[in-house]
Amino acid sequence: MGLTLTEKILKAHLVEGEMVKGSEIGIRIDQTLTQDATGTMAYLEFEAMGVPRVRTERSVAYIDHNTLQNGFENADDHRFIGSVAKKHGIYFSRPGNGICHQVHLERFGVPGKTLIGSDSHTPTGGGIGMIAMGAGGLDVAVAMGGGTYYITCPKVVKVELTGKLSPWVAAKDVILEVLRRMSVKGGVGKVIEYCGEGVKTLSVPERATITNMGAELGATTSIFPSDEVTKQFLEAQGRGEVWSEQKADADAVYDEELHIDLSELVPLAACPHSPDNVKTVAEIGKLKIDQVCIGSCTNSSLLDMMKVAHILKGKTVNPDVSLAIAPGSKQVLNMMADMGILGTLIAAGARILESACGPCIGMGQSPNSGGISLRTFNRNFLGRSGTKDGQIYLVSPELAAYSALTGYLSDPRELGEMPDFVLPEKFTVNDNMIVLPAPEEEMDKVEILRGPNIKPFPETAPLEATIEAGCSLKVGDNITTDHIMPAGAKILPLRSNIPAISQHCFTVCDEAFPKRAKEMGQSIIVGGSNYGQGSSREHAALAPLYLGVKAVLVKSFARIHRANLINAGILPLTFVNEADYEKISQGDVLELADIRKHIEAGETTLTLVNKTTGAEIPVLCELTGRTKDIILAGGLLDYTRDKLSK
Repeated sequence: MGLTLTEKILKAHLVEGEMVKGSEIGIRIDQTLTQDATGTMAYLEFEAMGVPRVRTERSVAYIDHNTLQNGFENADDHRFIGSVAKKHGIYFSRPGNGICHQVHLERFGVPGKTLIGSDSHTPTGGGIGMIAMGAGGLDVAVAMGGGTYYITCPKVVKVELTGKLSPWVAAKDVILEVLRRMSVKGGVGKVIEYCGEGVKTLSVPERATITNMGAELGATTSIFPSDEVTKQFLEAQGRGEVWSEQKADADAVYDEELHIDLSELVPLAACPHSPDNVKTVAEIGKLKIDQVCIGSCTNSSLLDMMKVAHILKGKTVNPDVSLAIAPGSKQVLNMMADMGILGTLIAAGARILESACGPCIGMGQSPNSGGISLRTFNRNFLGRSGTKDGQIYLVSPELAAYSALTGYLSDPRELGEMPDFVLPEKFTVNDNMIVLPAPEEEMDKVEILRGPNIKPFPETAPLEATIEAGCSLKVGDNITTDHIMPAGAKILPLRSNIPAISQHCFTVCDEAFPKRAKEMGQSIIVGGSNYGQGSSREHAALAPLYLGVKAVLVKSFARIHRANLINAGILPLTFVNEADYEKISQGDVLELADIRKHIEAGETTLTLVNKTTGAEIPVLCELTGRTKDIILAGGLLDYTRDKLSK
């Protein structure tokens, strides 16, 4: 029986465990990436481990999130990350060099390698045949130190692509169709593997758009084969030597299969406030819009910009629409200038933003009150844009650009004939915004530069004998990490200051939560299904940790957030019977008696007592030997320090 591409790469990197679906496996990590919103904490954690130099093949620190510098905090974080990178063997991509996933695809990604990044859209690397996964910052820090990365051995879903996209139908429509069919939790515990004759009709930037937004499925990652199209892309980047063919065996067996005829797809949009709330443009109808934003790690490639420029050439943006465009990297921006694309966009009335994440994470360009914004981004969670009542639709660059001209949500197929957009044979390569690490003999001379906003990792402690705590918050289904730990221009600068950022924890749901949780001393949060979907931000675990949260009890978890809770030493519990969710109210006193003894004994079904009502509720605490030891130690940092000291 043959192997899927996913199984081949995982098997080649297997360090611990067996390739049995649903069991925990440990894999060797070849590359890591961080961005500045998560990087400062990740490097503080790396420093705490006492490893002098990274042990990966390549680790890169990117500055792309916190670039709206309206105070000293972000600049101080950038300076700190740059000095850590130089000292510890990490490549440093300076502010302005571009969005981490776009730059990594261009300059560092290697087919067949493993990559983890402290950003949930790291699966972008699957566009060139990598197993690339989002992870918490602490997991990335451990991998940089040479440690093993642990995941649940995933199921593999085959998405068979046939046919070819019709004119003005885009790769964005492919992933929106997958989301429409599978939902935001349909990919949990799975890798989405794209196969079929339709694959060769898609360029690397188009494939990367699809794998990037696979994060919205809750999937472990997504991957395309590495083929001649991949080879041409890498050769055009001057990196042809890193190419290798990566494909599934002809007789590979998949756990699930999905078939998409590319020729049957039509322009789609994800409606507020979820990436899987997908409808056709025809279903939505003539919707007047206020804003269009083109960019993000999903759709900011040169190919995207070529298409947008063609649509806008010689025309003017509708006077009722604000159009903002952010090229994905300095390379893209340079080539736009050389090819005349930049001038075309400026002439049409577009507002050109820097090569950074920007509006996608609420860093500027928030729409007007109740404003309708079309965005080529990957997430449209409530309030993520920075405007609480903003109505965000996720669309392709082609649809976005055309709609910017008409002033309404419009079908780009009305444009008629589409030219054949071809990527250049050679990209402009200029890596002068990437700072190399110091030579090993000079690393001891490098000074780490810390600003006053950089605070240490929150205090942790071994698991208590018994947990008795009040329910500080009860929330519903599909709670995102944006609900738990919001982003945006006001909050992101606090990512290196857990005491300060914790004051914004869950304020989207309940403004009184931080004060209440802190006053309770210790508490338990109760939630619904798919709890913690979205970003990989470990701050969604570290802020509750600082506020005294000891356990989170829900119907089901999103993969990365569950791992982050364990890393923080917070117990991840699930209801045995989902109906028992109704037996707990906010403010109830809950008890997990002799919890340490039960976990030490390896018990997975425990009893939680609601001391307010007297109800006894069975809960699951499914921990492996390693995650059990992490929880008992008080978190991954304590566990790793103990192991290194021994």
